[in-house]
Amino acid sequence: MVERAQRPAPLNEVQAREKIDVMLSKAGWRIQDKADANPLACKGVAIREFTLATGRADYVLYVDGKIVGVIEAKREGTALAGALAQNERYAAGVLKDHAMAVWRREEPFAFRYATTGTETYFLNRIDPDARSREVFAFHRPETFAAWMKRAEEDPETPTFRAALRTNMPLLETHGLRMAQVEAITGLEGSLATDRPRALIQMATGAGKTFTAVTETYRLLRHAGARRVLFLVDRNNLGRQAHAEFDKYRTPDENRKLTDLYNVDMLGRSGLQETSSVVISTIQRMYAFLKGEPVADGPETDEPDTDDLKTSEAETGDREDKKASTLDETYAADEPITVDYNPDVPIESFDVIVVDECHRSIYGLWRGVLEYFDAHLVGLTATPTRQTKGFFDNNMVSRYTFEQAVADGVNVDFDIVRLNTDLREDGGAKIEAGTTVRIRDRQTRAQRYEELDEDFEYTVSQLGRTVITEDEIRAVLTTYRNNWQRWFPGRVDLPKTLVFAAGDDHADEVLKQVKEVFGRGDEFAKKITYRSRENGDDPDSLINDLRNSARLRVAVTVDMIATGTDVKPLECVIFLRSIKSPVLFEQMKGRGARSIDPDELKAVTPEAAPDLVKDRFLLIDAVGVTDSPLVDARPLIPAGEKGISLAKLLDKAGTRSLTADEAETLGRRLARIDRQLGDEEKKLLAQTSEGVSLADLARRIADAVDVDTQDRARHEGGSELAKKLVQDAVAPLTSRPELRKLILEIRHQQDLTYDETTEVRVTELREVPREERARRELAEWNSLLTKEQRDENAAIRVALGSGTRRFTPREARDALKELAGRIRATNRSWTPGVLWDHYDQLGKAATGPGKEAGLGDLIRLIRYELGADDELRPYRTVVEERFEGWLLRQQQAGVEFTDDQLWWLDRIKNAIAADIGIEPGDFGHAPFSERGGGRGFMRAFGDKDKALELLDELNQELA
Repeated sequence: MVERAQRPAPLNEVQAREKIDVMLSKAGWRIQDKADANPLACKGVAIREFTLATGRADYVLYVDGKIVGVIEAKREGTALAGALAQNERYAAGVLKDHAMAVWRREEPFAFRYATTGTETYFLNRIDPDARSREVFAFHRPETFAAWMKRAEEDPETPTFRAALRTNMPLLETHGLRMAQVEAITGLEGSLATDRPRALIQMATGAGKTFTAVTETYRLLRHAGARRVLFLVDRNNLGRQAHAEFDKYRTPDENRKLTDLYNVDMLGRSGLQETSSVVISTIQRMYAFLKGEPVADGPETDEPDTDDLKTSEAETGDREDKKASTLDETYAADEPITVDYNPDVPIESFDVIVVDECHRSIYGLWRGVLEYFDAHLVGLTATPTRQTKGFFDNNMVSRYTFEQAVADGVNVDFDIVRLNTDLREDGGAKIEAGTTVRIRDRQTRAQRYEELDEDFEYTVSQLGRTVITEDEIRAVLTTYRNNWQRWFPGRVDLPKTLVFAAGDDHADEVLKQVKEVFGRGDEFAKKITYRSRENGDDPDSLINDLRNSARLRVAVTVDMIATGTDVKPLECVIFLRSIKSPVLFEQMKGRGARSIDPDELKAVTPEAAPDLVKDRFLLIDAVGVTDSPLVDARPLIPAGEKGISLAKLLDKAGTRSLTADEAETLGRRLARIDRQLGDEEKKLLAQTSEGVSLADLARRIADAVDVDTQDRARHEGGSELAKKLVQDAVAPLTSRPELRKLILEIRHQQDLTYDETTEVRVTELREVPREERARRELAEWNSLLTKEQRDENAAIRVALGSGTRRFTPREARDALKELAGRIRATNRSWTPGVLWDHYDQLGKAATGPGKEAGLGDLIRLIRYELGADDELRPYRTVVEERFEGWLLRQQQAGVEFTDDQLWWLDRIKNAIAADIGIEPGDFGHAPFSERGGGRGFMRAFGDKDKALELLDELNQELA
């Protein structure tokens, strides 16, 4: 009651007009009474109490001597919807007496305001389906003049909002992931309908920044956006964003975006007329609005988000106590307020993109965003209810971590939970009389003290006010003793990121990492905001973590917690408690990025040939995954209760999968897909009629999505929800051969270590090589007989059976498909191995040696199935056939020139090496040395003769 009594009374209309006068003056308008009106006194004139045929307008606005707008003033507290309707009545009366003065006869008051001085609404009647919107202040007359010029020069799309509706061309999807295409398409659909706010959910690592840069270019290029603000939550991410803009090449002209548009970091020079994109943190923008000087370059590398301030409250520590003056001045503990700044008009930006939009953006700092008259676009991997609410629940695209895993953009994770007696006991006690080491956290000066009394501490103090050295040592020792079991076949430690509780804690962790693993300074580095104090450049260290094979472990607090991609990371260790689910998801996401196997091998010492990153390991030493606030469930459940892949596929075949089981199946299929080679993927695609495991995994992920299932149950009950799952796995249900092939390939990929079963030798018997050869060839015969019954294409190619002729490419593909089927059976049969078996039994002539290829596979098939009486290398057969063909040509009176013989000899060699030749092959060596296809045609007269000869050689020799 006291608080209410102390509130000032609402402004009456007279008081409101006084405030409105001040607002207009700040925005660059000269205010005049009707009796003293001079519309040409300056660019923008606001004339009070302007008499019209239909009433008296509170303010009529002139720009360059023309009537362009009107303001209806009301007392504070008045609902403004009716005031805007009153403007419509004024518009009807202005033409009667002032028709010669209006800028646009069809819209005599094109720009309309209704305001109480506290609340202001604006309506631009030139916009298509014009809709009023709340604005912080009045627009400047120069802005109206620019809008008028655009409308006159381009009447088809007279405004930015009109261009958003009609000018955006079809999106060029090359180089974009489907999730990025959906995000851009969804956003442009939202902008076209003039939704003021839009939210894009995109999983960590899915390319949010690239998506935003692509859309920014389209807005600048096609919608005529004047300027876009790109807000980041910390300065190092601003530098990364600038680099992303700098390397972006336009899809239409393949030019650098920064060659066409200026992209600037907000600095000392403020907003420049030439800037098309401005990158800033929200605190820096707030300082700029306050009129404070803003230096060029980053003030600090401190995190700027409230989520990280939340973690600071949890930790009681900040990585860098030496925050800049800027951060100290504008550290927000409650929602900030802003005043109008004439140097920063509300119309400074057409669109504001908020990267990693955390609570701070729509909580403490929302005043900065609501200052500008601009569309707001939020980007986040982890939207909360509050985030969705701030963006009007207008989520234009949704790409979850689960979908990203299914698509191979991210990888799944396994959890190792480490418990210690220290944490189970809730803390520890150091007895009185013990000498302890104490470090001053400000000066880092070190001293020793003997305790006068017992010193007790709790778990919440660990890493913040107390560092228990042996806990760190115990966790790291456990990791050292087990990492080779968790990552079998590795020679060196996988790249690892350790999250410490604070900078001092990080120092101790770094020291012990090097001691426990017995390695030097190049093995491990601390990467925090205070790294520069030690003479290190954090950006260079992050680059080393990405690209150097020597740096294996990084210790950080906040700096690599969000937005920094390090694809080779395969282990994330939590030595720091986190209660914020958003921050946990961001930190967990550091290990989730997928990476090309060749790139991973390049930074992995003595990497195995089959090295792939198909998951990452999350080691939780503090209980962060136990918190009900965070989603720490691996996508693939682990442990004894986990259902086998064979069982899941069997249930898919009988249409009895639950949604949870389908989700598990989808994740396992996604993981298998990342382990496959190109030939295995092709074999699976052929068996499934074009559906890859990645496609299947994505379909399942979409079907079992929580929101999708809830919507289905709401619309059609449990049967519709179940049908979504059944439709998603339909390719597995209808193709038992596909289910079988997946299991066969999975067994080939898996390497299981049994560490518990004791084994003793009961017999030692040497098997003669001839016996092994007979057994292997018997199995080979069984396989060929079955494939022959199934009319396998490779068998038809080898035997020359059937009415259809195969092109060389089709023949190669069929034989490769058969070779893939053989590998899927876990047999080590190659043409060379099989040939050795025949040689052991005395059934083969001279073998093909190491050059055995697809042609020799043809000879092996023909011999085993009785089509040939003798087993000879394919090249030998081709050579003999070629000599016979040349002899027949000579007997027929055909003579070849030296040049023609050169071509014929190379064609023979190509057929011997690759079971045939096609016109397209002439573009490669050795044919390219003599003009390729054109040279071949010239050598043999013309195109028709040359192609006829090529076809004849393929039939005769292959």
